Amino acid sequence: MLGLERRQKILEKLKQENRVYVSQLSKIFDVTEETIRRDLDKLEEEDLIRRDYGGAVLNSYISEDLLFLKRSLINGDLKNLIAKTAQKLIDDDSTIMMDSSTTCLALLNLLRQRKNLTIITNSIRLAYDFSGVPFKIISVGGTLRAKSFALTGAITCNTLRNYFVDYAILSCKGIDIERGVMESNDEESTVKQVMIAQAKKVILLVDSFKFDKISFTKTCDFSKISILVTDREPSEDWKISLDAQQVRLLY
Repeated sequence: MLGLERRQKILEKLKQENRVYVSQLSKIFDVTEETIRRDLDKLEEEDLIRRDYGGAVLNSYISEDLLFLKRSLINGDLKNLIAKTAQKLIDDDSTIMMDSSTTCLALLNLLRQRKNLTIITNSIRLAYDFSGVPFKIISVGGTLRAKSFALTGAITCNTLRNYFVDYAILSCKGIDIERGVMESNDEESTVKQVMIAQAKKVILLVDSFKFDKISFTKTCDFSKISILVTDREPSEDWKISLDAQQVRLLY
């Protein structure tokens, strides 16, 4: 197993258990404790974890505005599971607005065989990575937020308002039954609100660890969401709440 893959799995284990120990990880991955310590040192240098006696704890990233490259390391397996479920919703000839989330990036990777897709996005990373794929990609202008490779601001929003699409496909930083869908910053939250307004259907891609998590600013109520795609079955309270608001749940 490559070091990058092992460190991603360490992050996923931390997200589930809140704390890990060097001796425990050494046995799980069948490597020396010194190798695990180097992995933890690397993750700490990237500000993803905090070293603790005998192990490490996860930095509270859900409410933070993480760099795109850091976000791409977190819960990669879950993003791919969500993307595999969501791809079934998209037909040939669809018009789609996509945000700058890493989960949308994972989904677009699986849509390469779809024909005649039009993708409108505020993500410069998405536009660059798929420049050689036969999608029609419309990249909106605006002010670059370097942490997330996202274009935001008045120019971005005004450009988006010129288009009406089949789907807006979005992710978020956290969701709460009472508070709705939340984001870590006002700028990207506003862009997502415009995308929602311009779409016939809104698909929210959200991994299970973001349930019951509070982030900085509210993007929308669940009444604005058509379909919520996640990686595993949520609690009964969540299922009842989403059903009451006519949100289709897929996992």
